[in-house]
Amino acid sequence: MSISPPAGRALVRPKSISSRPDPAPGGHVLAVGSPGPSRELLTRTLRLTGYDVTHAVPGDVQRQVRQAPPDAIVALDDGPDGRRQGLDVIREVRADPAGQALPLLMVTAARTHAPGAVADLLTQGADDCLPEAADPRELSARIAAKLHRVPVPVENLPRDPRTGLYSGPHFMDELDRELGRPSAARRGGVLAVVGVAEMAALETRLGPRVRREVAERLAGVAMGASPARAEPRAGGRLGGVCDRLGWDEDGQLLVLMPGVDEETATRSLREFAVAVAGTRFVVADENVRLTPAVGWTPLAEYADHTRAVEHARDAVAEAVRHRDLRPVRHEPWMRRSAPHGHRRARAGLRTLLTWATRLLAPVLPLVLGVGVPFLLYQQAYELGWDAAGSAYWVVVAGLVLSALLIMLECLFSLDATDRPERPGQPYPSASAVIAAYLPNEAATIVDTVESFLRLDYPAELEIVLAYNTPHPLPVEDTLREMAARDPRLVLLPVAGSTSKAQNINAAVTRVRGEFVGIFDADHHPAPNAFRHAWDWLSNGYDVVQGHCVIRNGDSSWVARTVGVEFETIYAVSHPGRTRMYGFGVFGGSNGFWRTDLLARTRMHGSMLTEDIDSTMRALNEGARIAMDRTLISRELAPTLLRPLWNQRSRWAQGWLQVSLRHLWGALRSPVYSRRQKTGLLVLLGWREVQPWLTLQILPILVHAAWRAGGADRLDWAVPVCLTAAAFTMSAGVVQAAFAWRLAVPELRRRKAWFWRYLLVSTFFYSHFKNMVARQAHLKEALGDRQWRVTPRAATEPGAVAEPAVRA
Repeated sequence: MSISPPAGRALVRPKSISSRPDPAPGGHVLAVGSPGPSRELLTRTLRLTGYDVTHAVPGDVQRQVRQAPPDAIVALDDGPDGRRQGLDVIREVRADPAGQALPLLMVTAARTHAPGAVADLLTQGADDCLPEAADPRELSARIAAKLHRVPVPVENLPRDPRTGLYSGPHFMDELDRELGRPSAARRGGVLAVVGVAEMAALETRLGPRVRREVAERLAGVAMGASPARAEPRAGGRLGGVCDRLGWDEDGQLLVLMPGVDEETATRSLREFAVAVAGTRFVVADENVRLTPAVGWTPLAEYADHTRAVEHARDAVAEAVRHRDLRPVRHEPWMRRSAPHGHRRARAGLRTLLTWATRLLAPVLPLVLGVGVPFLLYQQAYELGWDAAGSAYWVVVAGLVLSALLIMLECLFSLDATDRPERPGQPYPSASAVIAAYLPNEAATIVDTVESFLRLDYPAELEIVLAYNTPHPLPVEDTLREMAARDPRLVLLPVAGSTSKAQNINAAVTRVRGEFVGIFDADHHPAPNAFRHAWDWLSNGYDVVQGHCVIRNGDSSWVARTVGVEFETIYAVSHPGRTRMYGFGVFGGSNGFWRTDLLARTRMHGSMLTEDIDSTMRALNEGARIAMDRTLISRELAPTLLRPLWNQRSRWAQGWLQVSLRHLWGALRSPVYSRRQKTGLLVLLGWREVQPWLTLQILPILVHAAWRAGGADRLDWAVPVCLTAAAFTMSAGVVQAAFAWRLAVPELRRRKAWFWRYLLVSTFFYSHFKNMVARQAHLKEALGDRQWRVTPRAATEPGAVAEPAVRA
């Protein structure tokens, strides 16, 4: 008995009574499909092969499964109107816990049984797939096979046979087994949890299935797999120190590293995080970047997995906040269950350090830099050694050396490398990231964004405003209106951010451009800035730093001084140093990075000059950094002395942090040439010694006057001393002259500014900066690393007030 199918369709049906297959053991099968001939024939086939059959239409499967749970589900992939409905049915079945473990077979029409379509069905959760024209005995055998060998969801297996990942409960069993070992047999060991900062956004956009896919991608990198697939290989980023990986329902990767010391674990986890950040992954058929947030805790502190995992997850939350790829060790103050006491104590300690610094700031540098050396010179003299005389010539030599280095930088700046004449490759898509603290920049941010929207770039250019604010501001409504009018503008609020570094780190996974320009919120780049940046990046460079020009020099004498100083830095020192030593530096704003390098490098918010720190880490990777004084961006300078002090204090302390962290390793590194190591020694070493060296002239002169019986008995007309002093002072004249010669046209017309700068710098500003540097050393020694937000003064009567400076 047979029924002819509708035209153009082949249906699963019994060919004849004599061809009926051997009786099946029976079972309840739920046939899913829209009412019609196809479902009727499928029902007859199933019943003839020995199964009890009930029906469900798409959309009603979950109710049927809960009401009368079947042994298996057979669904049609072809609706009555020719539309494929199989994927919808699969999602409906697998979304319900009752349907996750049921065998699910798909029956496809001839026109939809292409390999790609079958692959889609199997990938989305079908257990088997066969065409409608298949022999009824094959259908029966496939159902029987699934009933005898019931498919088990991977999360119910101890380990995923494809990826090697433990499910959450089984990973906890492994962790408890490790923690249960005798203390004598358990040496070291670390538990790490790896989250992803973008998980919430990915799940909102792509659905909950991305949790598992993300965990698999992370495991793939940990074990050396391809970024688009999850199958592990031996020798991956964590392959040598980790033999157990798992995942939890939040999509976090669980890493057990037994018998590993903390230094090795931290290094391996950092390398793993950098590898993840530098990879583009395919997740839910979308190409994405991920920011791994690694929290870890040593195993020796725990007896069971509960507290260990909780503490590692607390550390993950802290790592997510910074997004800087550094593994975070759990500390007691991170506990979410009782954070306030610890955090109040930390805040109290910071306040105490701040006040201690302020009270000691005027006195301690003089005690250390003048009083202590004077006493040492006096004691040495009484013992028969004229230490002050030797120190005098060391100080003179140091001052002459500093002057000589300044003059050499000036000369080399004339021979700075020119920008390539043309791009080496076609213009790619590009991104601008504006990092803003809105309460500080509310007065000028709209003007800044408008200047970016006027940029001239021949390819796609997106402008990402990555900002943080402690409370909503009216300017946000204006920005949203601008973004609605121009799709190039992307607003990216960074919740919980406390630094520019965190804003940039949040933006780097969002940008689409092949290269990224980084700017502060008061910058107005020249219209051709991105064109000129690509000229460098397309010809073998990884980072290019532009020329920052002050645009509010008319506001005050402080702004004018900074305006000329910036010309000495960006038009003279940076290009000259780059040519002289063979490497450039990233100055924090108006800098352009290849996106892949920035994604791997990130910014470390704990560093007060995250730009110089990122420079060193990029150079350690072998990056090439160029300096281009013709790549212009105009910004605002502080107009009062107090904001300038706060800003330069942060800069000076940040440079010290970078020197302490990177100098010794760089001098030992094979990455750098001798010429480059000399430059690093000057840049990171000598600059920290010089402020204290210049101060030594005071205790030396006081000691000399004490020995001579009074300052009036000293011979001040020593030719060598006068010559050294004249040479030292002439360095400032030479630098100011070169700055005027190489300055941008609108400042070259202001000759009076350069004369005033020369006068102010000689008698005040150089000493001001040395004082700032010594105070910064004191702050770092006392552990005071707090950012201070200080308001600027109004520019001029009737002018728009400047925003506060985050200094």
